[in-house]
Amino acid sequence: IQEQIDSMACTVSQNKEAVREAQEELAKQKEVIMTQDKELKVKSTEANKIREQNNDVQLKIKELEHNISKHHKDSKDSANKVTRMLEENDWIHSERQFFGQPNSSYDFKANNPREAGQRLKKLEETTTKLERNINNRAMNMLNEAEERYNDLMKKKRIVENDKTKILQTIKELDQKKNEALNLAWQKVNKDFGSIFSTLLPGATAKLAPPQGCGVLDGLEFKVALGDTWKENLTELSGGQRSLVALSLILAMLLFKPAPIYILDEVDAALDLSHTQNIGQMLRSHFRHSQFVVVSLKDGMFTNANVLFKTKFVDGMSAVTRTALSQSESSLPQKAHDKTRQKDKRSKRIS
Repeated sequence: IQEQIDSMACTVSQNKEAVREAQEELAKQKEVIMTQDKELKVKSTEANKIREQNNDVQLKIKELEHNISKHHKDSKDSANKVTRMLEENDWIHSERQFFGQPNSSYDFKANNPREAGQRLKKLEETTTKLERNINNRAMNMLNEAEERYNDLMKKKRIVENDKTKILQTIKELDQKKNEALNLAWQKVNKDFGSIFSTLLPGATAKLAPPQGCGVLDGLEFKVALGDTWKENLTELSGGQRSLVALSLILAMLLFKPAPIYILDEVDAALDLSHTQNIGQMLRSHFRHSQFVVVSLKDGMFTNANVLFKTKFVDGMSAVTRTALSQSESSLPQKAHDKTRQKDKRSKRIS
């Protein structure tokens, strides 16, 4: 047992020696590791500094690149602005030779462009402040008002052109109306005088405008019995006024004829000679017209081509038709002509 104890003590001492050596070796390795950790920390710090420096350098490079691109852009913008200024301001070509000349308006040393730019900036700031108190829509409103004004002026010109055309058309229509009225007046006046002279031999009648007036102002009746012109129609008898009215109506019918005419006892207030004159006038002036005449006097129906007579037979109304020959219808005219010749002879004798 003692030997075992001694052996175990020897082993323990050996193990302690091995542990001590191992601890010494461990301490040495820890020192090495600590030294290397310090070196790693130093290297890591240096690496971080280098990275920071690299980042700073990269930032500076990017900043410089940005500045370079900005300068290129500013240079290009300045060149474009100069070109645009040259195009918009023709005076630059003629005044360019004086740029930079001392004691001139273009003395850039006396007039510092930078100071001028600063003044311009201040003025722009002032303008910006003033714009806050100004209605920015005023220009838009002005543009809209100008557009409306231009549109109204365009419409006004169109209306004025249309007015000119309408006035020209009215003028042409007035001219045609005047020509038509003058033509109608001349025709009606001629037929009026001819018919009246036939109805009342030895008398003359005409349609004339008042003194100092035109046809458009109205027409007056002018009647002359023999060589004496009457001042007013009131100087004529009732039968003569009836003949004047009948002559005017028939003259207007000659100007614008109708297919057929119906006269109902137009000779009721006239004597036989005037009735015969009406019949002769119808035959001479209305050769191409048809008349249905109601009359109770021989002087009228003796000038007809066909007679329809009504009478009572055994208490009943009967109608008979009689066609007159040309010779029969001309007999009243011959008798009337003889009567007129006798009247003229008696006037001459008296």
